[in-house]
Amino acid sequence: MKLTCRHKSNEKGSSHDAEKAEFLNTFFTSVFTAQASPQEYQTLEVTDKVCMKKCFPLVEEDQVRDQLSKLGIHMGPDGMHPRVLRELAEVIAGSLSIIFERSWRTCEVPEHWRKANVTPVFKKCKKEDPGNYKPVSLTSIPGKMMEWLILGIISKHMEENKAISSQHGFTKGKSCLTNLISFYDGMTGWIDEGSTADVVYLDFRRCLT
Repeated sequence: MKLTCRHKSNEKGSSHDAEKAEFLNTFFTSVFTAQASPQEYQTLEVTDKVCMKKCFPLVEEDQVRDQLSKLGIHMGPDGMHPRVLRELAEVIAGSLSIIFERSWRTCEVPEHWRKANVTPVFKKCKKEDPGNYKPVSLTSIPGKMMEWLILGIISKHMEENKAISSQHGFTKGKSCLTNLISFYDGMTGWIDEGSTADVVYLDFRRCLT
């Protein structure tokens, strides 16, 4: 994973930007481990067996064509413009659906889909601390499309089986408002029954001052 930056026209500014990009790149890569632990290896082995035995939903050509029609304007690190993919949707939808399904069934992702242009987005606290930046990755468009398809299937499975009941954040059709309404309804109900209710609020964050 390599950070990229826009260089200024003058030599001094260009060097300064490159140094900042390299500094942030070194920090971001330091938080990843190159080698999996024994426990992670066991999990990967189990996952491989499940991937080979599990009956996966088919990746339909119509699904891929629909995703191609919704592509935005941002270009991935492979240099392929989304407009080209949109214009060729009728031609490439079938081939992409085969690649997506094969990748899903074999639990393998093409190597060039793992490459990304990473942009550091400042969160809060000191700007001098690289830990206060969030790396946002712009990956290959076809790889991102496959992620959307998998997300849709997983979300549908979770909703149909009611695997998530009290989660409101990052959930379709829910928000902070629905969370507050649900919380208020539960609390007033317990109070009306004469029950005791304890509330614990937790806010985990990393901020060096």
